[in-house]
Amino acid sequence: MTAEERRNLHAFRDYVTKILDPTYILSYMAPWFKEGYSGLYEAIESWDFHKIEKLEEHRSLLRRLQPEFKTRINPNGILPELSECLINQECEEIRQVCSNKGPMAGAEKMVECLLRSDKENWPKYLKLALEKEESNFSELWITENGAKEETKELEDEEIETSDVQIFYKEEPECQNLSQNSCPPSEASCTQSPIKPRNYQLELARPALEGKNTIICAPTGCGKTFVALLICEHHLQKFPPGQKGKIVFFANQLPVYEQQKSVILKYFERHGYKIAGISGATVENISVEQIVENNDIIILTPQILVNSLKNGTIPSLSVFTLMIFDECHNTSKLHPYNVIMFHYLDQKLGGSSDPLPQVIGLTASVGVGDAKNTTEATEYICKLCASLDTSVVATVKDNLEELEGIIYKPQKFFRKVKSRTTNRFKCIISELMKETESLAKSIFGELGTISLENLSQIQNRNFGTQKYEQWIVAVQKKCAVLHLPDKEKESRICTALFLYTSHLRKFNDALLINEHARTKDALDYLKDFFSNVRSAGFDEIEQDLTRRFEEKLQELESISMDPSNENPKLKDLCFILQEEYHLNPETRTILFVKTRALVDALKKWIEENSKLSFLKPDILTGRGKTSQNIGMTLPAQKCVLDAFRASGDKKILIATSVADEGIDIAQCNLVILYEYVGNVIKMIQTRGRGRARGSKCFLLTTNDDVIEKEKINIYKEKMMNDSILSLQAWDETVFKKKIHQIQIHEKFIRDSQGKAEPALDKKNKKLLCRKCKAFACHTADIRVIEECHYTVVGDAFKECFVTKAHPRPKSVGIFEKKAKVFCARQNCSHDWGIQVRYKTFEIPIIKIESFVVEDIATGEQRLYAKWRDFHFEKLPFDPAEMSK
Repeated sequence: MTAEERRNLHAFRDYVTKILDPTYILSYMAPWFKEGYSGLYEAIESWDFHKIEKLEEHRSLLRRLQPEFKTRINPNGILPELSECLINQECEEIRQVCSNKGPMAGAEKMVECLLRSDKENWPKYLKLALEKEESNFSELWITENGAKEETKELEDEEIETSDVQIFYKEEPECQNLSQNSCPPSEASCTQSPIKPRNYQLELARPALEGKNTIICAPTGCGKTFVALLICEHHLQKFPPGQKGKIVFFANQLPVYEQQKSVILKYFERHGYKIAGISGATVENISVEQIVENNDIIILTPQILVNSLKNGTIPSLSVFTLMIFDECHNTSKLHPYNVIMFHYLDQKLGGSSDPLPQVIGLTASVGVGDAKNTTEATEYICKLCASLDTSVVATVKDNLEELEGIIYKPQKFFRKVKSRTTNRFKCIISELMKETESLAKSIFGELGTISLENLSQIQNRNFGTQKYEQWIVAVQKKCAVLHLPDKEKESRICTALFLYTSHLRKFNDALLINEHARTKDALDYLKDFFSNVRSAGFDEIEQDLTRRFEEKLQELESISMDPSNENPKLKDLCFILQEEYHLNPETRTILFVKTRALVDALKKWIEENSKLSFLKPDILTGRGKTSQNIGMTLPAQKCVLDAFRASGDKKILIATSVADEGIDIAQCNLVILYEYVGNVIKMIQTRGRGRARGSKCFLLTTNDDVIEKEKINIYKEKMMNDSILSLQAWDETVFKKKIHQIQIHEKFIRDSQGKAEPALDKKNKKLLCRKCKAFACHTADIRVIEECHYTVVGDAFKECFVTKAHPRPKSVGIFEKKAKVFCARQNCSHDWGIQVRYKTFEIPIIKIESFVVEDIATGEQRLYAKWRDFHFEKLPFDPAEMSK
């Protein structure tokens, strides 16, 4: 049917329906429906359309979520799981649109097809597909309780939509966003426009007047809502024919997800176009098109840094307003500061192009290393210069109203004693001394080089962070050790790698023993040696395992001795019992320094009959380390949702991932367990206790930790005094000061030069970092899309072995298939992953797994990132693979 025929049929549809009996037509067409539209066929056969009607609530939810769906979803990734819900023609159309117009257009086409689908189970199939793809969109797509409830929740919750973490950031519940005091579950919060509080209007005023402003206000007072007011005013101020364009930066992925959700919800009633891009989605979408086609763009800052560098975004003049969340990070080479370098180069370079207004949001501007108010004032001026702001906005006129909303928790310092005797530490220290001696014996073969002179770190004690730093320094030096006899070099490097790896584990165990139970420290070591046995288990590992097992029975006895209980845990137990006795509804966040300690304290609480009712949960970062793969974003969200929504989980044990952005209004107890940082961290962690009557305990055995926290309290007062002093300055004088700092900083940047490092065209070797086995030459390395590195040629295939990937999935342009390891016996060092790229199965290697050796001189170097290694990088050519 042609387009003209369709228009004619539409125009005369009333006549057609009067003449033709629809039931007759449907019965005639029913056999045809059976092939593609089985749901509709069943409904016509039984004349029961109830199942199809039930799908309407899911369709309604999908329509609402369509803007999120198209920016987060890779259609090709989930299409195989949805093929049973769509007809073949629709699947092919989606593939074609993806191929011709890109994944966002393909996602829109997929939504269009799903909205037409008559299959009863398509909502559940979509849920399964999203979970298999590990898409965080699955958190929004609720099928069990029906889409209607989820849609209502999206309408009613002021900010509790897709909040990914403990976040939303500084915006607590509905009542802190506005003067409406109803709980977020009540629909009345969304029935009328949110009315800002007086202190929020005070914070927004300089920005509404067009001034570049840093907004500094306590956690939980509604700074994001202030930013929304500024955005709304900014977009409305342009005359007909002109439009504003706002970019909102969020420093971390959880913050990005939360703020995008808040902004989408707030502006959906205004008809503005909103989209977001993060590192997780950038491969699937065009940054240029997103910026061009939307009014508000939410970004993680590195996205814009990359786009300015490659010319995708020609200059910051495309924006009319830039908002930096957690703007205190604007320093050194942080992406925020790199963006502002472009801004200031444009400003000071005499460009006639207009620059965007700049707004910064923070709970604390900090004072750096300042020792007095004068130095603190200078530090804040430098932050203002970096952000080109002429105003630091704080609440002064409406302070009483703010203090009625934001409760500053009472802070307590608890100094506790360490164990009087520590047999566990004595035994592990002896094992560490033996291991060090074995490592030193290796150096006997080297003559002038010794274990002691490999690192400048002195006074290293077992069971300290400094010892950990010493191990890292020694391992780096060992990795680039160069000997004429390559077999000897490989043997020595492998041995030193094994000895230092065991020393690291022993050191970790001592740290756990210091802060938790001896049992937890011993379990940590037993797990490690169990893993050692199941791997290569060469002669050195066998010897070290034997030495440990000789002491195991004594260590087991110590771990079960009640007199060996950690006094610090006794005090922590007392605090928790006391607080929950006074208030059984207490909600606690317990901050600790390491992931290993998180796990140890969780086990201790669960196995303690006095505390097991707390049912602890944990929250750690997403970053991967050699010892921990980190929590995924969906796992973090699940933990936080459970902690917020349920009274069942009464305590959350967290690392620093939670100190910026956690927002649980019911939390009334914060415990810092040997946990202290700078003044910014202090203000952020303290701000996690938000309920009235909140308390904050610092628990430590170290006088220096208490002293440092007291210094932070003094620095907070110094910061507030400095801000008040700056606010009293004449604005012209302040702007002149800022301008002088900007000129000076630009001079320093320019004098450091921007010349690209010289390209080293000499062919070099890549050796396994652990065993020094030859891997490949740099001449065989090829680059895919400027950031992924593979090796061509059959020779490299003999150098590695593969094992099935524990979590195979499609990521961007690749399909992860396997892990790649060094093929040398008893090494098995992790080199990277095996992927499917187009029609090829290729390895993707990581430079940190290798040592780079100069063929002519034998000099060896380590690189943490490929970008630091300046060799001649040739692009991947599929034609080479067919040779």
